[in-house]
Amino acid sequence: MRDTPRTTFRRAAWALAALAAALAFVGRARTYRRLDPQLRAPLLRFRVPSMTPGIVRVLRRRERPLPPPTGVSFEVRHVPVGGGAPPVRVGLYRPLGGQRNTAALLWIHGGGYVMGSADGYHAEGERYASELGLLVVNVDYRLAPETPFPGPLEDCYAALRWTALHATELGIDPGRIAVAGDSAGGGLAAALVQLAHDRAEVTPAFQLLLYPMLDDRTTLRPDHAGRGEYVWSPGSNRMGWTAYLGRAPQESHAPEYAAPARREDLRGLAPGWIGVGTLDLFFPEDREYARRLNAAGVPCELHEVPGGYHASERFAPDAAVSRAFIASGTAALKRGLKLD
Repeated sequence: MRDTPRTTFRRAAWALAALAAALAFVGRARTYRRLDPQLRAPLLRFRVPSMTPGIVRVLRRRERPLPPPTGVSFEVRHVPVGGGAPPVRVGLYRPLGGQRNTAALLWIHGGGYVMGSADGYHAEGERYASELGLLVVNVDYRLAPETPFPGPLEDCYAALRWTALHATELGIDPGRIAVAGDSAGGGLAAALVQLAHDRAEVTPAFQLLLYPMLDDRTTLRPDHAGRGEYVWSPGSNRMGWTAYLGRAPQESHAPEYAAPARREDLRGLAPGWIGVGTLDLFFPEDREYARRLNAAGVPCELHEVPGGYHASERFAPDAAVSRAFIASGTAALKRGLKLD
């Protein structure tokens, strides 16, 4: 029986798709060898497509609210933002036996500015509260592109300011509030430190930045030296920054506080810790930001994970390098909040 034109086309399409997959597999194998052996996994051999607005919409629809944590005391508050914006939802995590100190941690979740929620980070809130005996405030900020800059940052600032103003009620010292976040949350945390410094209403004591998304100009670089092959790619980065800025990134400028790496004067900011893998797309911008903070007289420890990719500690939490990554950040946070 002779093939119809439609059958022939389908077979050709499948053959091309198989060839593309094979080539991608071979190309991925070369970069796969650069990964720390502890962080390798079979699925990483296959290329994950870059995020697009359509993929983001699908992922958002598939998100389901996670149950509240049981290992800590947990409650939800709604904090006024002002300017006609809706209140921002925050989750409060306290040790079951009560806070053992007067410090607090404001946590900002990741997701490329376009995805994620505070509920997806219950584990982090529970761990920091239980291990360090402090209050954790987890911010469920609005997402781009529906709410571009400065909306998400203003949500975070409102949560920080509310925490400081309600210090007596919350049982904390307003001078012992650290800000932290991962990926886009790390970028928002870095921007929040800058904004708080300039508004002079609240003074964060420390900034804990896990592979922060700091510089929109990274999207304009033609070559990334093999970085960004895993989890968060250059294409995803362009999509995230475009959604957050409300336009495509430009080399010439970005709105103040939108891209923390663009700030020229870093003097007087809170000391910090930055952790990032050497195969993370953000590695160059994170390393440079740490260097510039130190050059400006702001102590900043840089923890590099050789052969680590974006958010590798979330994908391989039991690896020794992942545990060392978390332990290094936690130890820096304890020093920054004077918990020892």
